Amino acid sequence: MPNQTDIRFPADHPTAAGHFPGNPIIPGAVLLDTALTAIAAAEGSAPGPCRLRSAKFLHPVRPGDHMQLEWQAAAAGGIAFTGSVAGRPVMTGSLMAGGIPS
Repeated sequence: MPNQTDIRFPADHPTAAGHFPGNPIIPGAVLLDTALTAIAAAEGSAPGPCRLRSAKFLHPVRPGDHMQLEWQAAAAGGIAFTGSVAGRPVMTGSLMAGGIPS
């Protein structure tokens, strides 16, 4: 069974103004950083460097969106994760073994 947490990106998120004016989205790097930080915190680890095996951004996340993040153990001790907004997958990825520092 996957672990999960909810992440809300405020409507006035600081990256929205410049990414992109008139059509704001939360940058992929911010989505990834927020997801990995949330996973580390939930797993009882301090956020830090990790070994990212893959990451795909499937749909834009907008300021004000509420993303549900799910993750679970994957092969060889890794972690697979998925972020969804309103039931629609917006990102997927996986960390290699040792990806979340302990």
